[in-house]
Amino acid sequence: MPNVTYISPDGTETTLEARDGDSVMEIAVKNGVKGIVAECGGACSCATCHVYVDEAFVGAAGEVSDLEDDMLDGAESERLPVSRLSCQIKMCAELDGLKVRIAPKQ
Repeated sequence: MPNVTYISPDGTETTLEARDGDSVMEIAVKNGVKGIVAECGGACSCATCHVYVDEAFVGAAGEVSDLEDDMLDGAESERLPVSRLSCQIKMCAELDGLKVRIAPKQ
């Protein structure tokens, strides 16, 4: 099973096992990771699961869809080139070891 590490704005790291196909947001919510609000439950309609993907995993995390791109434009925290909505990143073997920094404001 692949692992994903969440880095909170204060630097605290939480590493969790993930099942293939689960979104990075779903894993965080199921395990009580603070900072991932996920108001829309993963429908890509709120931008409250904004994360910064470690540069080593940007390619493996997949392309940003037009809808996700629009949502990121309205995110509360600064949008960076590595910004993603964690509900849109599906875990797989290629993402084993993924690290995401949780945006400071959701």
